[in-house]
Amino acid sequence: MSNSADSPGTGSTGTGPVRRLRPRPVRILTAAVFALAGLIFFTSFDTAKGTDIRQDGSLLKLSDLIQQRSRKNKELDESNATLRDGVESLAESDDGSTRAQDEKLGGLEKSAGTRKLTGKAVTVTLNDAPPGATAKLPGYPEPQPDYLVIHQQDLQAVVNALWQGGAQGIKVMDQRLISTSAVRCVGNTLILQGRVYSPPYKITAVGDPDRLQQALAASKAIQTYMVYVNVYGLGWKVTDDGTVTLPGYSGTVDLHYAKPVG
Repeated sequence: MSNSADSPGTGSTGTGPVRRLRPRPVRILTAAVFALAGLIFFTSFDTAKGTDIRQDGSLLKLSDLIQQRSRKNKELDESNATLRDGVESLAESDDGSTRAQDEKLGGLEKSAGTRKLTGKAVTVTLNDAPPGATAKLPGYPEPQPDYLVIHQQDLQAVVNALWQGGAQGIKVMDQRLISTSAVRCVGNTLILQGRVYSPPYKITAVGDPDRLQQALAASKAIQTYMVYVNVYGLGWKVTDDGTVTLPGYSGTVDLHYAKPVG
């Protein structure tokens, strides 16, 4: 973009080119100050748009956005579960199927984890070490930060041991696991099926309590974890819950996978 004072043209009272004036240094400085002030005011106005900048949703921390999305996913899961129950009730009222077909469908839904499951259960609770934890036993180094928090492999070790112990169904926090569930940790949080959780983490399994606890004790990965429990104070608790009911899985069953571009 050019300025009229720098462009050849015709003056208002003559036909020659407009004479270029050399600005004095003071004028340059004054103009720069006003230009900078104007830019600051415009930027502030454009950012705030009449709102409190500290409360502007566009400036929320990433963790806040993740928590918002987690709560939204929970609401959608609950809505989906309600709709699914309504559809199943309507289908059962008059679906034209035989009793044998209904029993087969019920068995498939139970295996898939989409139906509630009631039975004797065991719950495992894992937690980070308390603040300021140090080595409790001689011969061990003082803890690094990674020694004091629950990691993804710890949760996976518990889930795998419970499956090996004959668990009929498993719930992590308040969500039922299915064959496509992935237990993942990012930093100090658990991300499960689109929702975020913080420790302590609770894993509940329905099955034979004795077999489940034997499987936990036999797991090599859990034995390694127990060293950190005894030395650095990581949380570990196993309880016999008696009879409980696990919820059915209420999320989507569609598979999500990467696709090549182009």
